[in-house]
Amino acid sequence: MSHEPAERWDGRAPGVETIAAAYLMAAGGDAGLALRRAIADALADLSEAERRTRQQDRLISRGYVRAGRSGTAL
Repeated sequence: MSHEPAERWDGRAPGVETIAAAYLMAAGGDAGLALRRAIADALADLSEAERRTRQQDRLISRGYVRAGRSGTAL
C-alpha cells in the first residue's frame, strides 16, 4: 500500500496537514471535534459519490435499453 506525503507541493490539492489544521482551527482547537467533523464530511462525500455512481449506472442502463441489443434505436 502506498501513501502520499502529508503535504503535496504540486498545486493539485491541499495535503493532509493543511486539511487537518483547517479542521482543528474551525473546531477551536478541539481535536476530537475536528476529527468528528472531518469524518462526517468524508462520509457525506462518500455518500454523494455513491449516489452519483448509481445515477450514472441508471443512465447507462437506460441507454442500453433504448439502443436495444443490436445497437439500433427502438
